[in-house]
Amino acid sequence: MKNMLENKISQALSRVAAGAGLETGEIRGLFVVEEPRDPAHGHLATNAALVLAKKFKMKPAELAELIMGELDNSEGWIENMAKAGPGFINFSLSLAWWAKALADLLAAGDSFGQGAPKGLKVMVEFVSANPTGPLHVGHGRGAAIGDALARVLTRAGYEVTREYYINDAGRQMRILGESVFKRLKSLPDETGELPEGYYQGDYITSLAREYLARRPDVLSRPEEDILPELTVFAHQSILEGIKEDLAAFRVGHEVWFSETSLYQTGLVDQALNFLRDKGHLFEEEGALWFRATALGDEKDRVLIKSTGEKTYFAADLAYHWNKFQRGFDLVIDIWGADHHGYVPRMKAAVEALGRSRDDLGVVLVQMVSLIRDGKPVAMTTRGGQFITLREVVAEVGADAARFNFLTRSPDTTLEFDLELAKAKTRDNPVYYVQYVGARIESILKNAAPPAGPPDLGLLTQPEETSLIKHLASFPELIQAAAARREPHHLTTYLTSLARLFHHYYGIHRIAVEDNPALAESRRALAGAVRRVIRLGLDLLGVTSPDSM
Repeated sequence: MKNMLENKISQALSRVAAGAGLETGEIRGLFVVEEPRDPAHGHLATNAALVLAKKFKMKPAELAELIMGELDNSEGWIENMAKAGPGFINFSLSLAWWAKALADLLAAGDSFGQGAPKGLKVMVEFVSANPTGPLHVGHGRGAAIGDALARVLTRAGYEVTREYYINDAGRQMRILGESVFKRLKSLPDETGELPEGYYQGDYITSLAREYLARRPDVLSRPEEDILPELTVFAHQSILEGIKEDLAAFRVGHEVWFSETSLYQTGLVDQALNFLRDKGHLFEEEGALWFRATALGDEKDRVLIKSTGEKTYFAADLAYHWNKFQRGFDLVIDIWGADHHGYVPRMKAAVEALGRSRDDLGVVLVQMVSLIRDGKPVAMTTRGGQFITLREVVAEVGADAARFNFLTRSPDTTLEFDLELAKAKTRDNPVYYVQYVGARIESILKNAAPPAGPPDLGLLTQPEETSLIKHLASFPELIQAAAARREPHHLTTYLTSLARLFHHYYGIHRIAVEDNPALAESRRALAGAVRRVIRLGLDLLGVTSPDSM
């Protein structure tokens, strides 16, 4: 819709320029076409005359008149156009345009909204929770956002790889092994919490019990012999549980990248040598530093401590260097909001590694608070008392969990009402959208086979135009959600589409007995709504049942 009008306006401007003897260069992209806030002003509006008046050496009102005079409307797609304000032009599209838009959607089938291949490789790294405990609801929100974003980017025409970074090196792994060991020594009584600084929670006790069942003689062996084995066991058990939870949540990763492998293959040293050769490192007080302030960070960062120990940042820097070495054009990291201060540091590192800062995109995900019976559910990761993703999925289902996690922008906190997520009412957004799809499925299933192609020109009601307009905006929504890295807009879009169809269905009969041609056209419109609901829900990783 917007693309069609942008083309026509660009062509009209070229003709105006030629008539005035002007060399204006490339015009498209210098103006916008958008929907007016007030529907009374038409379907679309442009600021072309206002922003290009100086280039054309004219007054905005004069240029607006010339644009309208030169605009090709031979197909009859534009019903009305009028000047507005200081240089805007409002457009109303004709029924012929809406019939064409719906026909194009129906002809496209399940490829509707599929963008042309962009020739760009994108990695989306998400979840990447430390394998020191089960996934909690915060990880679940990051998983839903990352997976939905990967699906949207794929639909928009990018070549996408999903990756999970396994933090299986360093101090946290040692503490994990020690935590399980200390709990082992307290069995079978399990009295009291572990000392501060160790991992808490029932899962530590479960790991201890499982290992004891496998190795009843474990405590008869020296601690220094037990800890390495216990650490590997605990890490592998937790990671396997994480993979199971993600699979149940319909989240998959093509690559599971181990932090340990960065050291085993020498990648950390290679990355540091690269930066040293480029003049980005310096030594001070026996430590090796990254000159981050020269690249926009608030302070320089330690890479190797005076003790010789490499920092987490050194490994992370090497990991991102490896990402680009694997040929990715764009790397998108999904991080928790507590990593906000880490963004300038990694942007500086990416620039130092020879890439544009924009080649690294970061999506920060705010916290989730669970609500039950109108009251917050108490959670504390410090004491090991948290609600796991597995528990949430078991209670409300993967569909409701994913949809609810995606109802708000990642940079805003989210209240997840557990009781509402289970409700089979229109107040539950995922049920509301799925129900519309199932209702349409029933309508189409009970209809007689079509006698021929529907006459879409019969769809003249305002509610029908509103539906087609909303459907026609789906491809643009996909491209915008991909470019902005905001898949949550799909939940808003689908909820609005469901609302429009409910309203339409409440006013107009689809099976019009005394007008078979109109009935067939309305079924075609309903089928288009059904298709877009299915496509949209699939991008969110949510099912679209045929019956409910």
